Amino acid sequence: MIRLTINGVEEEVAAATIDQLLAARGIDPGARFLAVAVNGAVVRRTDWPAAALNTDDVIEIVRPLQGG
Repeated sequence: MIRLTINGVEEEVAAATIDQLLAARGIDPGARFLAVAVNGAVVRRTDWPAAALNTDDVIEIVRPLQGG
């Protein structure tokens, strides 16, 4: 388990990569209009399977929401 801050909330997770983190949160990594940043840097989708997560990383998962 590692400690991450995900969208402003500190959490303990068992994920080692961005792909694993998304899957653990029930988010389809293949979904359109999905972006992930680690410590302020956007990570390209093609790098998600190999992008290692480390304790105290700050993760932002951004998805569009419908509404008006």
